[in-house]
Amino acid sequence: MTKSFEPNGLSRRRFTQMAALLLTASPIALSASWARAAEGELVFVNWGGDAGPAYDKAYGAPFKEEAGVTVKQDGSGPTEGAIAAQFESGKPSWDLVDADPFSAQALGKKGMMEPIDYAVVDKSKMRDGFAWEYAASTYFFSYIIAYDASKFGDKVPTGMADFFDVEKFPGKRSLYKWGAGMWEAALMADGVEPSKLYPLDLERAHKKIAAFKDNIVSYWGGGAESQSVLLNGEASMALIWSTRAGLIEKDSGGSIKFIWDQGLISPGAMGVIKGNPGGKDAAMKFIASAQDPKKQVIMFEMLGQGPANPATDAMLTPEQAMLNPVDPANMAKQVALDMAWYETHYGPALDEYTKIISA
Repeated sequence: MTKSFEPNGLSRRRFTQMAALLLTASPIALSASWARAAEGELVFVNWGGDAGPAYDKAYGAPFKEEAGVTVKQDGSGPTEGAIAAQFESGKPSWDLVDADPFSAQALGKKGMMEPIDYAVVDKSKMRDGFAWEYAASTYFFSYIIAYDASKFGDKVPTGMADFFDVEKFPGKRSLYKWGAGMWEAALMADGVEPSKLYPLDLERAHKKIAAFKDNIVSYWGGGAESQSVLLNGEASMALIWSTRAGLIEKDSGGSIKFIWDQGLISPGAMGVIKGNPGGKDAAMKFIASAQDPKKQVIMFEMLGQGPANPATDAMLTPEQAMLNPVDPANMAKQVALDMAWYETHYGPALDEYTKIISA
């Protein structure tokens, strides 16, 4: 597996969870890195690293040929606070953002995001249940169990109960620092059926995590950290992003493996800031253009993003399908994070989670 599956942008992407900090930043300070669109241009804001070149190759350059509109890639990170600051400035310089659906929904309900025009953007080119009023599904990744097979002999974990069972599967564990997916993992390990996860019983989840703390060697914040804690032998299991799964298996010579069982699917989406300088019509056409399955194959090859358009599945090789979080065979074993729940509860839940893992 090459660096095409090493999404540096994603290691920053989930720092959306730090939006509360950015909400206190001034628009003047934030504007220092804002790209500005000229006439006939759109600015697409992503999470930097490898994301910019990938988005440009897959979506930006083709859209220039199709529509005559130049798409500038801005890697400064569309946190919830930064998007709000753009809107509140009265003269946003951003057009499209790679946003968590729950953030786009929250901002949209405050009048800061354009509703997705589903007369232009095709819902039939999305997976069922992943189209929102203010966010259009564009990719997926998952939180999955990776484990050091060299330490367990013939035993293979089959779900979150095994992740939390250090008698059956000895060794330290590593969890995600920013909470998403960890509550669901703890609850499934505690016996909650996947179909009955939501609304999340946070008290029960936090109790499970707190009782397990002595077995946790680290809380990772980025993909490289999640890989190193397994590769250097600190942990025998970790909940990692699926975009790192093939890379870590290759780097370990096959000793570190992964499973999709009870993985937690997280969607990414595109949204349009209300009053964007390039105009909502051009922005919606760009989102529609990005639904092309051939373009989503490029994003999968360059960033490891699971494609939003199910028609893309048939275009991936069997080897690629093994690393696709939303391949039908893999998706059937997983649970999708509930964006409506996260929209309402994420901030307070993260505050409590942070207190527990920091104590």
